[in-house]
Amino acid sequence: MRVKVISRSTDEFTRERSQDLQKVFRNYDPALRSQEKAVEYTRALNAAKLEKIFARPFIGAMDGHVDAVSCMAKNPNYLKAIFSGSMDGDIRLWDIAARKTVCQFPGHQGAVRGLATSTDGDLLVSCGVDCTVRLWKVPMLKMVDTNDAIGDASQPSAVYTWKHAFWGVDHQWDGNLFATVGAQVDIWDQNRSEPINSFEWGKDTVLSVRFNPGEPDVLITSASDRSITLYDLRMSSPARKLIMKTRCNSICWNPREPMNFTAANEDTNCYSFDARKLDEAKVVHKGHVSAVMDIDYSPTGREFVTGSYDRTVRIFQYNGDHSREIYHTKRMQRVFCVKYTYDGTYLVSGSDDTNLRLWKSKASEQLGVLLPRERRKQEYLDAVKERYKHLPEVKRIVRHRHLPKPIYKAANLRRTMIEAENRKEERRRAHSAPGSMPVQPFRKRRIIKEVE
Repeated sequence: MRVKVISRSTDEFTRERSQDLQKVFRNYDPALRSQEKAVEYTRALNAAKLEKIFARPFIGAMDGHVDAVSCMAKNPNYLKAIFSGSMDGDIRLWDIAARKTVCQFPGHQGAVRGLATSTDGDLLVSCGVDCTVRLWKVPMLKMVDTNDAIGDASQPSAVYTWKHAFWGVDHQWDGNLFATVGAQVDIWDQNRSEPINSFEWGKDTVLSVRFNPGEPDVLITSASDRSITLYDLRMSSPARKLIMKTRCNSICWNPREPMNFTAANEDTNCYSFDARKLDEAKVVHKGHVSAVMDIDYSPTGREFVTGSYDRTVRIFQYNGDHSREIYHTKRMQRVFCVKYTYDGTYLVSGSDDTNLRLWKSKASEQLGVLLPRERRKQEYLDAVKERYKHLPEVKRIVRHRHLPKPIYKAANLRRTMIEAENRKEERRRAHSAPGSMPVQPFRKRRIIKEVE
């Protein structure tokens, strides 16, 4: 004969400590929960509202420069270290955690236009309009007490004088070479006082340069003749050139998809391209109302940050056409440079008002250590918001951003101008011979031609 008995173990429902939560057993059968979707929708709505309430992205400003901050560089050895260069020739190493200057690097006689660190983080390369490239030994942050008085670094380990002013510099991700741009593209070795190679395609000033993170010998530049040019150090001449209708102020590779790059353009948009197919942009990122000055990708490659002449910092998804976040303050002026930290948690922006500003990459994220239960709850609320993001009320709350009045008015004016231009083009097409004015997608409209 078979007898059924109920067996319970005290370990299943007994708390180990008096502070622990009581274990609750739930039956997840959907038939028992007829209101589950309504409950989840309310949770999503409340989570969206709470996210707005707790959105405090601005952490603090770092003051010390006496002129506009023109460029920045990260130190791969230390998460909390960042270099900044200003228009008066001052270079500083900052401790982000303490928000203090750790060290200064005096020497440049004019504006510092480019900063880059070597792969091992031991060498800082700076260049400027005084026609010099300077190599500096980076002090170890662990050896420097941030509470001490601000000190100057020793003299640069090398100073290389060249024939023209420099507008940008970048170091190889893996190697000893670095590239400077100005009247031409020069490739330098750390141990040589003259360039080991030079590239020139046209006579216009080259504005920015970036080495490819996946292929050390490939680099890309943007120039004042509205061109984007690809170079391969293994070849004797530039590889390909793309000419757009307006110039690109800065350019950045996606670190996780090294064949893709995004260009910050003068026409207020950012354009993402596949380097293998330059005849059209993959995505056009819209939102700014003035020229985009700088761009930097997150280490995850899923989003990037832009700084603009319209005094705002915006965060875009790598495949999103509009910004996810807009950061601004009353005192922040035109933003010239932006950087993600190496852990992707913070942003640093440098602007015309001589300050560096520290922001959270997720505006409502709680700083500090999260308990496992807190982390799981946050993941659940994010999942619920993602599930109900298409519903009108949740969508309205999540998308809403408060904008300063001048930017709001400029955005409305720009929208009106674009709509008028589109109407004019439609009417022109309607009164032309069929097929004489083909519809051109916006991703191709800003591109003039590609030159091999």
